[in-house]
Amino acid sequence: MTRFKSLFAIICSSVIFFAGHRAQADQVELRQDQLQSIGLLGWIAPQLEIPQAEANLPIVDPKDSSPAASLLRRYEARGIAGGLTGVVYDNRDRDHSKLPQAAFPQLTHLSYGPALREQGLDYGLAGRIILPTTVIGNSSTALTQRPSERSQARFAMTTPGGAERAFLTYANNHLYVYPEHRDHDDADLFPANWPYTLISQGSSHSDMPFVKALVMTVAAFSRETRDFLEAERLVGPTLQMIFRRNQKGLYTPEQYLSPAAHPTVYEANRLAPERMVAMAAALKPDEIPPMVHIDIEAEDFSDAAGLAGMSERLFQTSSAIARVWRSDAYSRTMTVSAEKTEDPNGHALNFKWVLLRGDPDKVRISPLTASGSKATISIDWHDSRRIAPGEMRTTDRVDIGIFAWNGLHYSAPGFVSVSFPLHQIRQYQPIGDPKTMRLVSVDYSNRENLKYVDPLLHWTANWKDEFTYGSNGAITRWQRLFPDETIVIQGEGARSGVPAPLHQLELEDGRPILVMRNALEPEN
Repeated sequence: MTRFKSLFAIICSSVIFFAGHRAQADQVELRQDQLQSIGLLGWIAPQLEIPQAEANLPIVDPKDSSPAASLLRRYEARGIAGGLTGVVYDNRDRDHSKLPQAAFPQLTHLSYGPALREQGLDYGLAGRIILPTTVIGNSSTALTQRPSERSQARFAMTTPGGAERAFLTYANNHLYVYPEHRDHDDADLFPANWPYTLISQGSSHSDMPFVKALVMTVAAFSRETRDFLEAERLVGPTLQMIFRRNQKGLYTPEQYLSPAAHPTVYEANRLAPERMVAMAAALKPDEIPPMVHIDIEAEDFSDAAGLAGMSERLFQTSSAIARVWRSDAYSRTMTVSAEKTEDPNGHALNFKWVLLRGDPDKVRISPLTASGSKATISIDWHDSRRIAPGEMRTTDRVDIGIFAWNGLHYSAPGFVSVSFPLHQIRQYQPIGDPKTMRLVSVDYSNRENLKYVDPLLHWTANWKDEFTYGSNGAITRWQRLFPDETIVIQGEGARSGVPAPLHQLELEDGRPILVMRNALEPEN
């Protein structure tokens, strides 16, 4: 496990410094002069002093009569629950959706000094500052400026450095909750799934039930278990495992290894905080599963694909990998390894690879080792479809979950996600000898089947391309259909001496449009 210590642990082998005893765990202010740069990713604050609460402060608000709170008090009375001393709550929406101080009297609330507030480092997406302790946080905010409006979590998935910072929080005992805010209504607009955050269904304040459940779960860990989790940087993965394992209606390991346990976005009515508290209190240090580490060993997704030559590699982080299908190919293949995953207690590991989203007839997972530590994944083109039977919401994504089994518990999943540009209407047919699925037409215009197009990922164009193939599978004719004209680019009817079409991206009202800039472009 040593070589997989987080960036924070590599840069600074720090301990948590506690101030003298106070009447209650109050706020701790983070100042600019306490930050140390870690390059483009942001800063760490290794010398931040976390105030320690009086030992007799209640673990949870005495007025809270919920089953989870009652159970937590019983565990505290029995000397099992370790409480919240040294744990920090980070509100990142300037008190818009804030956990009340009285809800958990032992919990330290983070505030930001004036210089940090002026830079906006207290607001919105987390990850630019890493603290030397367990952090639970939220930001009930979203980006609302069109045409790039999106939730904070989708912003992290679709902007440079966002996924890396999200992993950095996850690998340093931080876990944040964000609302999906219109990214998961009629359609799931997220290009990937990951374990780095929790995303709540809804908008403002929908995050708070999840924050409370996570804080209660941390409070239920024994002191020995929490010390081990913090030292191994496994608070985030373990909270994700406990949360996903203990949703309402999910009671068995088999159900945990099912799509129902791992959607992109979670409904508050599926929370079972009392079950989370019970599992956390029972968890022993030598039972804790690892964080899954995955790598791509081989793939046919590329750095430049499609007419615009854009990268298909959206992000590649240690526990989540995302690809965007841009090629005209019908099938794609990758070999993925989880061999770098190490159990924190040295247990032998076995791995499960589970199709969490996608058509099982179009996804093939072939383990390559006896333990399942490596697999080849083959995926065929997917059209738009419902997320699940009886579900009205649609999706444009395939998700594969990778779970490590240590003999006692399955880990939180690692994810391989592939998203599709489903504003494009594609048709494939078996061509040639032997028969191979080939693209015979693709409409880039998004006119006939109007769908959301993420301007940070995809483009549209004012045409439809059609292809004809010979018996050997080679293109014999390529024609381009505009609203008022058809031109032949290749094959019979093409103008001789005209070079292949050149394409470039332009912005129109903030949305990328692919245009053709050579002699083949039809006249206005």
